[in-house]
Amino acid sequence: MMFTQWMQGHRRSILFLLVLLALGGAIAAFKLPVTLFPKVDFPRVVVSLDAGDRPADLMMLTVTQPVEEAVRRVPGVRDVRSTTSRGTAEVSVSFGWGTNMGLATSQINEAVAQIVPNLPPGTKSETKRMDPTVFPIMAYSLTSNTLSQTDLYDLARYQLLPLLSAVDGVARIQVVGGAQEEYQVTVDPARLTAYGLSLADVSRALSAANVITAVGRLEGHYKLYLAISDTRLKTLRQIGDTIVKNSPSGIVRVEDVAQVSDGVVPQ
Repeated sequence: MMFTQWMQGHRRSILFLLVLLALGGAIAAFKLPVTLFPKVDFPRVVVSLDAGDRPADLMMLTVTQPVEEAVRRVPGVRDVRSTTSRGTAEVSVSFGWGTNMGLATSQINEAVAQIVPNLPPGTKSETKRMDPTVFPIMAYSLTSNTLSQTDLYDLARYQLLPLLSAVDGVARIQVVGGAQEEYQVTVDPARLTAYGLSLADVSRALSAANVITAVGRLEGHYKLYLAISDTRLKTLRQIGDTIVKNSPSGIVRVEDVAQVSDGVVPQ
């Protein structure tokens, strides 16, 4: 009875308080931050490795194990697990809860970068945090009745990607699918044997010819210029004319032991 009387005697104050609370809730609803996932730093980093078409057992010895040893030396690492298949490997590195994952990711990336020069030539690595907030939330598909898969890839990679990267709030963009153009050299084993050459000889000749080298510096008009020698192979003719062997008996070029053609990067 006393409580009811008190409520009746202060009904205006109570009504004002309820209106004030409702108004504050409405204002807060528009100002509170909204996100798809709660802010949680998952203590896990994944290193993806790509080394072409090497067999799984060779990948394990020459790629996976060296990377595992490198990341184990990073402070705070609790557990390291890996999965290896033909040409690819994935190393999962776990840390303790509460670890600064931004710093941990940088340290893992630095450790992998230091070991990459010792891995087989052409090995590529990518370090990613396992965080639901960094996974793609939007995807675009390109189709055309007139453009080829190669043209669509070039359009996405060299025109759309720079435009989308400039959008405010975009953290990362990845081009998936399509066909990436490349020059392919198909070696004839019989011709290699006839000239006394090996596949490694052809590979070394092409690698030595396809380089960009800084040759010096030039000064003029109070400016310093870097002189660069660009001997990259840009046409099928240049690849075919690359010298593999130069001896008194004659010159052997790539076109003498292989067929050079246009192709696409295997998926």
